[in-house]
Amino acid sequence: MAEQEPELAGLVTELQPEEEAAAAAAAHGTRPEETVTALLVVEEGGNGREEKPLEPPPDVSCSEPGGAVEDLMLGEAKESDGSEYGSCSDYGSRDKPGTTLERLVPEGNVLFPDTFKTNNLLFYERFKAYQDYMLADCKALEVKEFTAEYLEKVLEPSGWQAIWRTNVFEVLVEVVDVEYSTLKAVVRLSEPFFCETQGEAFTLECMQELLELKEHQLPLQELWVVFDESGEFDQTALAVEHVRFFYKHIWRSWDEEDDDDFDYFVRCVEPRLRLYYDILEERVPSALIEEYHSLVSQCEELYRQFLGLRNSLSGSDSDSEAENVSVVEGMKLYDRIEHLKQKLKLIENPLLRYVFGYQKHSGFQAKGARPSGTTITHVVSTTMMSSLLQCLLRDKLSQDPCNGEIEIQFHSDLLSAVNTCYEGDRIVVCPGHYVVEGMLHIADSVALEGYGLPDDIVIEKRGKGDAFLECTGADVKISSMKLIQHDAVEGILGVHQGKTTLENCVLQCETTGVAVRTSAKLLMKNSDLYGAKGAGVEIYPGSTCTLVGNGIHHCKEGILIKDFLDECYEIPKITLVNNVVHNNEGYGVVLVKPADSSLAKDGAPESLKEQAEAVQSAGDMTEVGCEGQNKLGGSRELDSCGTAGDSAKHMEDNSEIVSELSAISLKKTHLRKKRLSNLGITEADDDLMAQEMFVSITGNQFKRNGKGSFGTFLY
Repeated sequence: MAEQEPELAGLVTELQPEEEAAAAAAAHGTRPEETVTALLVVEEGGNGREEKPLEPPPDVSCSEPGGAVEDLMLGEAKESDGSEYGSCSDYGSRDKPGTTLERLVPEGNVLFPDTFKTNNLLFYERFKAYQDYMLADCKALEVKEFTAEYLEKVLEPSGWQAIWRTNVFEVLVEVVDVEYSTLKAVVRLSEPFFCETQGEAFTLECMQELLELKEHQLPLQELWVVFDESGEFDQTALAVEHVRFFYKHIWRSWDEEDDDDFDYFVRCVEPRLRLYYDILEERVPSALIEEYHSLVSQCEELYRQFLGLRNSLSGSDSDSEAENVSVVEGMKLYDRIEHLKQKLKLIENPLLRYVFGYQKHSGFQAKGARPSGTTITHVVSTTMMSSLLQCLLRDKLSQDPCNGEIEIQFHSDLLSAVNTCYEGDRIVVCPGHYVVEGMLHIADSVALEGYGLPDDIVIEKRGKGDAFLECTGADVKISSMKLIQHDAVEGILGVHQGKTTLENCVLQCETTGVAVRTSAKLLMKNSDLYGAKGAGVEIYPGSTCTLVGNGIHHCKEGILIKDFLDECYEIPKITLVNNVVHNNEGYGVVLVKPADSSLAKDGAPESLKEQAEAVQSAGDMTEVGCEGQNKLGGSRELDSCGTAGDSAKHMEDNSEIVSELSAISLKKTHLRKKRLSNLGITEADDDLMAQEMFVSITGNQFKRNGKGSFGTFLY
């Protein structure tokens, strides 16, 4: 029999899918005795020990959609063929008897049986299950139908136990049937009766009455499958988990209203799933997470109100004044819902998440002036030699004839010094290596000065956190120090409000570099920034950014300018003088702007709905090639690398960037004025130059950037 096994194994690979199950069974029947034993499960019953063969359970993550259950059970044979299935998650080893899922043991002294551990699935496991087996290319209106078809293929129709969990109680039930079309299971109470409640105890009679009211049908997402070592219910547990996760974290009650030409998985499931795992793996700022959940709650509440209003109108045929008022209220609700939905989509989109979504900052409030009316100079040093103290007294702490004596406080920790500052205080950091575990937030007008060369005053951020250094003070000054970032979610420096001056500093980044948020101002002089996985400097609309004499290099992009098409934001005002932007992976300067189709749209949108559709139709951010760039007035013809010829591959002057930004800025200004004019709104300032994006771009050098000096992205 051992000699026949290779021959039969070869036969399995040559047969069609409908013949594979029979061939696999024949192959198992001819294996040696020790191989057969590995596929048996020993069960103890009333008649003693009984051995019965165990077939591998179907793996939803590694099977073809739409195939028969018998085909799904051949994961082991397909892996041996070296096909793509070998790289899929198998939720365990097929070589071992019994279940491939782990057991989840409840905490504490609980009488309930164990359940399957399915809440630890990886992103790609859920992604593949939804994409290939559960949803495929369905529309939003077809989600329930596709889910029912998926469950019908992999779910055991009866014979398994589950724990019915609600916010009030948990009870053990037995599934006797499944209503696939409604995604519900027909259940009965298990014997013996197990029930746990948070308040008053539920008796057996009460629970039976409750089930009768529900016609013994429970939603599958409220059931947790009881663990079974045989492996027979592994796929049932996985399928129920996929449905539960989908309706808890992916599905929105308004999704059916948004059906369009794009399939539901691409439009909604994938971005929401990625956002869930980005949050789980701490790659999203906590303030943005809080804002997202708040937006979801607001949208759910407004949508409930909208449905109630729509249902009340649909049940009446009269044309009274009250109903006309209700129609107007319904339109207002609809516009508010659309506005919130667009914000949610921007946060869910991984490319646009930081471009649009994070406009709020949950920072600390400014303390203002010290109650005593005095200002203090804070000295930060771990240890200090007498010679250093003498130099420090001479250079930084000498008495000011105008202000009298200087009050000094000494700190060994920079974070404590920052947290004790009031308006007008100064922090002097002596040479040394300082480790910061938390976030440095400067909410008042404070000067943070290093005493010495930047490489001698090293401030290193350790530990996971949203940000390193954030400024919201009216006039913050940072000079002569080196900032090193580790394990960060956001950039190394965020300017959210007020003005921040950064001079003679070195910034060793990890995620993004410096972000200048809306309405904030940054003056960055004679500093060196490198290592950002995103942009070295991000300039948001409505901000003012002046970069003079800096080096920005070895980042994903050099400078990223965000030019939004929205009346709420003014264009950023930018000054670039004598900077060297070099050796970045992408472009030296990148402009993020609306697509030409949305820019060229005549007139103002008739409603918030149209504005939202304009943003939605843009889709993901895409790179503009030469054809798209040549459409902009005043721009020179660019080659495929975004540069003006071979000689510009290593270094270019500023004329190209000036012409591009000027053309885009003027074009946007004209369109903006036209929209405001159509709305009956006029502006006193008719000076076009006042609306230009840049104030001055002179003396800059752009060298060895991977894609060229200047690039444009559309959203």
